[in-house]
Amino acid sequence: MEAGQAVAALGALAHGTRLAIFRLVMARGADGLPAGAIAEALSLPPSSLTFHLHALQDAGLLQATRQGRQMVYAARFFALRGLLGFLTETCCLGRPELCGDLLATLPPTEEEVRAMTPAFNVLFLCVHNSARSIMAEAILRDVAPGRFRAYSAGSAPVAAPMAEVLEKLAALGHDTDGLHSKSWAVFQGPEAPRMDFVIALCDVLDGQACPDFGDTAVTASWPLPDPGKFMGSAAERQTMLNELYASLRRRIAIFASLPFASLDRMAVRARLDELGAAPGGVLARTGGR
Repeated sequence: MEAGQAVAALGALAHGTRLAIFRLVMARGADGLPAGAIAEALSLPPSSLTFHLHALQDAGLLQATRQGRQMVYAARFFALRGLLGFLTETCCLGRPELCGDLLATLPPTEEEVRAMTPAFNVLFLCVHNSARSIMAEAILRDVAPGRFRAYSAGSAPVAAPMAEVLEKLAALGHDTDGLHSKSWAVFQGPEAPRMDFVIALCDVLDGQACPDFGDTAVTASWPLPDPGKFMGSAAERQTMLNELYASLRRRIAIFASLPFASLDRMAVRARLDELGAAPGGVLARTGGR
């Protein structure tokens, strides 16, 4: 940590309310706390809370991510360890072990244990595992070979992927061998590969909840219309498939280029949520649920 960063962090914490907020949020670890829960616990009005949260964010001590309609705030433990390291690095003429190495006494933070490092297993979900998730699997395989292992599944899989989807992928240079429809239950058994990311592509999940892939998976939703429900001419269907492919490829390319080594789980989840909220273009207006 540089001196300027240390000054900013210490300045942000040199306020009773902000110190209380940081201590409260830090106690929740990587899961963090919604803004409403922080306000209630500390009896803070919304305007005052917003001011103090922004100050802590600007100092690099808090990480915010949107979950549904609420903002969740978590402590950036990397920043805290950096601050402690800066304060103690010159201890005893640069030998902190002589006067008590504070960092050595700290256990690895949850953020460090869960650091994002390749290669990653990524599972794309939709209802029938016949179009959207199949496309996403094929695209990720080719966008970042070796860095990601792509899979797809559905909550109610059909017998086989849509023929026109396989034709479109083949025409665009993707290898379609091995692409087949399957249930997400395949990835829940003890022998199944552990997923690092689970991305739901369904516009509406028909009331079905996504399966539990444990705390290790970062989950996200990229809602896209179901090609199986699109009604239109052959030319319109080709336009729809082109739009679907373009939307998926754009998001997957951005996802694959994220600097995972420098992002914590909350930051990665926030980036994925941003991608899910991206406009769908013509696709959003031409069909689907």
